[in-house]
Amino acid sequence: MTITLKASEIVAADYATQHARFADLFSRIADGSRLRDLERILPFEQVAWLDEAGFGALRVPVESGGAGVSVETFARLLIDLAAADSNVAHLYRSHFGFVESLQWQDEAIRRRWYERVAAGKTVGNASTELGGNALGHLNTVLAHEDGTWVLNGEKFYTTGTIFSDYTRVSAALEGKPGRVFALVDTKAAGVEISDDWDGFGQRLTGTGTTRFDDVRVEAVDLFGREAGGAEATHEAAFFQLVLLGVLAGIARAARNDAAQSVAKRARTFNTGSGLPFRDDPLIQETVGRIATKAFTAEATVLAAARTLDTALQTGLAQEPDESGHRPTTTEGHLAELAVEQAQVSVPELAIGAAQQLFETGGASATSTSKGLDRHWRNAQTVATHNPIAFRARSIGDYFINGTLPEGLNAIGNATAAPAAT
Repeated sequence: MTITLKASEIVAADYATQHARFADLFSRIADGSRLRDLERILPFEQVAWLDEAGFGALRVPVESGGAGVSVETFARLLIDLAAADSNVAHLYRSHFGFVESLQWQDEAIRRRWYERVAAGKTVGNASTELGGNALGHLNTVLAHEDGTWVLNGEKFYTTGTIFSDYTRVSAALEGKPGRVFALVDTKAAGVEISDDWDGFGQRLTGTGTTRFDDVRVEAVDLFGREAGGAEATHEAAFFQLVLLGVLAGIARAARNDAAQSVAKRARTFNTGSGLPFRDDPLIQETVGRIATKAFTAEATVLAAARTLDTALQTGLAQEPDESGHRPTTTEGHLAELAVEQAQVSVPELAIGAAQQLFETGGASATSTSKGLDRHWRNAQTVATHNPIAFRARSIGDYFINGTLPEGLNAIGNATAAPAAT
């Protein structure tokens, strides 16, 4: 008798295996998260633990030395890590985005980079420029000199690069339209990485400046990109899904801190019921509402993750066009739409859970030493990525007019002001 497992059962079993593999490590990371945030201690040690344990290879196929987990299983594990320390989960965003992109490359490139990732190597991000570039254009340039490529430019928001072995740099080709990605060794001559991120949240992600001064790049480390193709559509949705997973993890951390602080609190107020906080029905209700927000955020993220798994199956099955790129399928567009809808709802849930945490205690909850404010600061910071208003408008346009959603692929100065009305 042959027993066929449902997809949900396979994912559950896969997650259970990986959760058991990483649970103790995530617990160790959680133990120092408050102090690291308080004293701005970058988590180099914690990242090294994860790299050694193979966390960065979760999406590398089994035959290439990785765990080969689904997007949904990956999202579950990312939420677990974000609940332990949202900074650590967030800084892996670009690495996993790069690993996702490998699925669309030829066999030689996949083999080259899967081998490195399976060995514990990680890839950071250097895409966004702080200002001065027009929308759709980049000031970071690759020029061909003396038979090799030379990279010059400056990037900000280079999350994760300071912890990584390589970074993926978006650049314009000198004298040519479009852009490419260059894979650069972070220790190469001419690379300068600064921890100058001054945001009030996610302060330990290395989200600062990286400069490139006559950095040599081999042709084999240049990756093309076609906007609107299946690869670009999937990666845009995946990048946003990682942020949503981080937010769901923050909501869970707020729930855990609320429950734990209430359970051990002895002080109360004469204006209350006179019962210990743990037995007070109003406090219990508040913790219940926080828990519900965390549950809803996580469920929404996982639902979106499942759409990406479906989209990948159809997208990778498409035959490449003349330029070597695959067109976006209906499932790919629907996955982007699902992620956009999650982007409108999940940040509000996570920020609300982190804010409501303070309704479960008195003024002592605001003590800097307790670090409870980090959940709100971190959630608010993550939520600022990709303006939510634009995503909500896109969703409305789809349901009203059938306009297909477009993932984020460019940031820069507006080329022209809108006409006056």
